Amino acid sequence: MNLVQKIAKIQDSRYTWALLIFVSAGLVVLAHSLFQEYVYMPPCEQCVYIRFAFLCMALGGVIAIIDPKNLALAAVGYIFAFWGAVQGIMYSVKLAKIHAAVHGDDPFGVQGCSTEPHYPFGIPLEKWAPDWFLPTGDCGYDSPIVPDGVTLSGVQKYLVGLYQDGWYLIPSSKFMSMADCTLIGFGVCFVILAAMLVCKILTLKAQKSV
Repeated sequence: MNLVQKIAKIQDSRYTWALLIFVSAGLVVLAHSLFQEYVYMPPCEQCVYIRFAFLCMALGGVIAIIDPKNLALAAVGYIFAFWGAVQGIMYSVKLAKIHAAVHGDDPFGVQGCSTEPHYPFGIPLEKWAPDWFLPTGDCGYDSPIVPDGVTLSGVQKYLVGLYQDGWYLIPSSKFMSMADCTLIGFGVCFVILAAMLVCKILTLKAQKSV
């Protein structure tokens, strides 16, 4: 079995799609439950769009995992997953530009940040699940805003202090903002999905020619 066939076989495994679901949905839950609810970091407009994109990828995984070997289900799964990845890349790029403008004192660079989101196809997610999809923060800052009267636990105080200058992969050195990390994440997913799809198509063509 050559490399193309091995990669194509990965697509036929439910484990692959389960991993996509776990990572995509898990990051959304982490953003909401830990950073938004526990550390009091309100999501911005591009942030909630990024959540939406991750859930689109997770939906693609849910469809494909039903039967990855079924070409129709796999195709629909790919459509949702690719669409989510592409949308996520665009949202992340926009957020990265806003982040750079905010921290570079360029007021004209801060565009695309509103408290009134507009989701694709007019889906009113901000009304269906406002706690998850209604933006309440400013793009590019990602800093904790602790409500008045709230008593923080020891762990909360540590995390609030850690991210007081914004969310970074390594907060102490301000290395890689949230936008940078999500951009890499969506990019990696896109490349992996593309490799799986191309190898699957090549394998199917090889089988037909035999």
